[in-house]
Amino acid sequence: MVMAQSLFKVLKERHPEAIIDVLAPGWSRPLLDRMPEVTETIDMPLGHGKLGLGTRRQLGHKLRDRHYDQAILLPNSLKSAIIPFSANIPLRTGWRGEFRYILLNDIRLLDKQRLTMTVQRFVALALPPDQVTLPPIPTPQLTVDTNTVAAARTAHQLNNQQKPILALCPGAEFGPAKRWPESYYGQLADERIKQGWQVWLFGSEKDQAVCATINEISQRQCHDLSGHTSLAEAVDLLSLADAVVSNDSGLMHVAAALNRPLVAIYGSSDPNFTPPLNDNARIISPDIDCSPCFKRECPKAHLKCLRDLPVPQVQVALEQLVQ
Repeated sequence: MVMAQSLFKVLKERHPEAIIDVLAPGWSRPLLDRMPEVTETIDMPLGHGKLGLGTRRQLGHKLRDRHYDQAILLPNSLKSAIIPFSANIPLRTGWRGEFRYILLNDIRLLDKQRLTMTVQRFVALALPPDQVTLPPIPTPQLTVDTNTVAAARTAHQLNNQQKPILALCPGAEFGPAKRWPESYYGQLADERIKQGWQVWLFGSEKDQAVCATINEISQRQCHDLSGHTSLAEAVDLLSLADAVVSNDSGLMHVAAALNRPLVAIYGSSDPNFTPPLNDNARIISPDIDCSPCFKRECPKAHLKCLRDLPVPQVQVALEQLVQ
């Protein structure tokens, strides 16, 4: 969703008066609310993987009165094309996928060798089908409100310290093959606290065990926010960070879109495919034959792609950003 903002920006550059509504899962609303290019967010009533043919057709019929000129589909699934087809949107654009030839009438053929990055594939859908050259990719830029930032800081009792803030995002929804070891995060946190920093731990409820381990290593001196913030609060609090260290995750892209100094750690995934879209970032990735494997769990059970990325290497990258 963060990378999709680059598409919205290009649409606004080409059509400044355009009204851009986004149909997306309700959880993503806090991100879309922080994108000034987006006019309205429409909550998708179905979860990931659910067909719900009747529900999709019904929602499409409800959207007919809006008289949209174009629908741009980022998913490649057949079911994602049902709603714009049912809404009678005259131009329905997307990449070829899952036999949706009837549902789309502006089907693009993806050249993966030319468009190597996810964000490039998004932006290309804003352009005429015969345009070969991409414009410069605008970077995502989430906006924050000082009032909601202050409220989030008060709600989580983060008001008193004036020390620089290191935000750690040690989770990865995709799986353990994208998670730098929590013991390494713990060592990093302990070192920064000794240098006079405060450390905030971000993550969902699923990341609480990992964050608890990190906090134990740092002698419980971190502010553990995992599972205690809404996504909106996490975005607002991340905007206060003086530096961020994160796995390749959603929060990594959020930190990049907030223009925070960022160290992004990659294991099983490819930084050339989904890099942080931020010039103020350093990428740490392995140099071994089996990476990237794009697996949720290490198929060789050694996780060398992450275990061989030592704490001092991350510390050096962090120092380069904050010196």
